[in-house]
Amino acid sequence: MPRITLTEAAKKRFIEVTTAEERPGHGLRLIVRNGGTSRPDFALNFVEPGSAAEDDTVIDVGEFNVYVDAESAKYVEGASVDFIDNLQESGFKVDAPNAGLPRPTGPLAEAVMKVLDEKINPAVASHGGHVDLVAVENETAYLRFGGGCQGCGMAAATLKNGVEKTLFAEVPEIKAVMDVTDHASGKNPYYEA
Repeated sequence: MPRITLTEAAKKRFIEVTTAEERPGHGLRLIVRNGGTSRPDFALNFVEPGSAAEDDTVIDVGEFNVYVDAESAKYVEGASVDFIDNLQESGFKVDAPNAGLPRPTGPLAEAVMKVLDEKINPAVASHGGHVDLVAVENETAYLRFGGGCQGCGMAAATLKNGVEKTLFAEVPEIKAVMDVTDHASGKNPYYEA
């Protein structure tokens, strides 16, 4: 069972909302979307009493239960849910250190990530896609395409004519670029293969 922490502020706010909206007995569902990528996203939803899914992990936090679906459970170990209310922000905040990819480290990896962030990802974002660095080994950058780029029929052309050329020009220490994406599992490609 994953270990999840809810702060007292998060518990208090959830109880306030369920009381105000007359939702007695409701629980809280924690969902991780894009888990295992550099861009995990989190959602929190109400769960009506008796409507938990068969494969849900149910965590009793005292006043209510937290529900985690089987897919999200892989990413929430050690997660915390807080409620922030200050001048800069207000709302629930999820911190899940195991939800995303570990960031590659080192000067070469930092240089590649800078090019991805500043030049490549803004270009592919118009197609709902993104490119993440998985690793740099022996002058080779290993990349994973996501969003609209995962499973896209033009991913190979984007890699060769855009990503690779840009990386070679901006980071001359990189001599090869490898796509390690599971394109077959892409759910919403920009162009069908």
